[in-house]
Amino acid sequence: MTDELSTLRTVATYQFGPGAGAALVPPGVSVTHTSSGRPRQLHTEAGRLATYGTDGRFTLGATGGRRLQAALGRPRYRVVVGDESRPYVADGRNAFAKFVREVDPGIRPGDEVLVEHEDGDLVAVGRARLSGPGMESFGTGVAVAVREGVGDGSAADRA
Repeated sequence: MTDELSTLRTVATYQFGPGAGAALVPPGVSVTHTSSGRPRQLHTEAGRLATYGTDGRFTLGATGGRRLQAALGRPRYRVVVGDESRPYVADGRNAFAKFVREVDPGIRPGDEVLVEHEDGDLVAVGRARLSGPGMESFGTGVAVAVREGVGDGSAADRA
């Protein structure tokens, strides 16, 4: 199991950068496996951190998004939205390019991202549909396909 956790930490670090491995695969993490024995879900008592996909990449859960947000400096893997789209995105609806206020320019289509409000609260986690520069310059289209919204995205939801 220790080798498996070490491998999963390495994958998280490769995917998200320094600090991500410890954030997504903390000590005491519970790993569920597929029937073939491949790692599938990572959980803590607080909830689902991530799912390890067949493509060898993680997809984030809200709990994992919160941990990653704390571990990675801004603007890494962040898409920032304003008040007008916050309630919709927090409810699990997609984030549209028209409402993106700030974005990590290194985001590529297909990357797992954190959707934050301008005040820094986590609003959702999902997969980027556009590049970072595309999110800033496009006036239409889905910027992030939201996988999981985080309540209303307020500080009370993060407790």
